[in-house]
Amino acid sequence: DAAKETTMIDHIGLRVSDYQRSKTFFQEALAPLGYTMMMEFDTPQGKSGGMGIEGMPNFWLSQSKSQTSAVHIAFNAVNRATVDAFYLAAMAAGGTDNGKPGLRPDYHKDYYGAFVLDPDGNNIEAVCHKAK
Repeated sequence: DAAKETTMIDHIGLRVSDYQRSKTFFQEALAPLGYTMMMEFDTPQGKSGGMGIEGMPNFWLSQSKSQTSAVHIAFNAVNRATVDAFYLAAMAAGGTDNGKPGLRPDYHKDYYGAFVLDPDGNNIEAVCHKAK
């Protein structure tokens, strides 16, 4: 049973209009919970940064030039075949491609994910962190 092997939610991300302002706010607000900025990089939209407690970041902020307030949520997958199956099912259900299944080595060497926009424009992802 996939639910018994892993937690369902891998990470969540927010689009923000002012990355630096939001970064400062969340660093201060989440510090009592032990969250720190663990990773930052540039994207075509601007800065993106991931916060967490230990290990990999699970709360992301991403600069957005658009005024939408769409959310990004990533679901854990037990293997890469499950990521592929998610992508095909989501596309068949009316999703819009936002990143075909594949490795994302910018995140880490074994990051295998697929991204689909739901009918409201939310970025839904399935990700497997395991090698092969």
